[in-house]
Amino acid sequence: MRGPGADAAAHAREWIGTPYRHQASCLGAGVDCLGLVRGVWRALYGREPAQVPPYTPDWSEPQQDERLWRAAALYLVAQPLGDLSVGDVVLFRMRQGSVAKHLGIIGQTGPEPTFIHAYTGHGVVESPLSAPWRRRIVARFEFPDRRH
Repeated sequence: MRGPGADAAAHAREWIGTPYRHQASCLGAGVDCLGLVRGVWRALYGREPAQVPPYTPDWSEPQQDERLWRAAALYLVAQPLGDLSVGDVVLFRMRQGSVAKHLGIIGQTGPEPTFIHAYTGHGVVESPLSAPWRRRIVARFEFPDRRH
């Protein structure tokens, strides 16, 4: 049996090509970065753990409220920064001093790591986890193990 990480990455790849749509989570029709994680969660566990309230594209930036980080910590398993594993959910801070508001799922590790994410203007893509992207990671999570 594969663990949730390998399954998460495989399910995330099914979304590649889905267009970007704020607050959406519909395979093939539209998704944002949170919607991608929600869709993978549904594929792994059958349904989402909670209803997601409406949110703005700025993710409470004016209030400096780490809303997305807190929500991720409620449902995913926080891991120390450092070595990444396939299927990890990574949270990015896109600009110094801003709130963390972008999520991705590690697609591949090793010498050419990648992450799968829904990106404004691009939809769901698998991107190289280049040094500039890696420097923006502020938190790392795993999907809960379904066997427990």
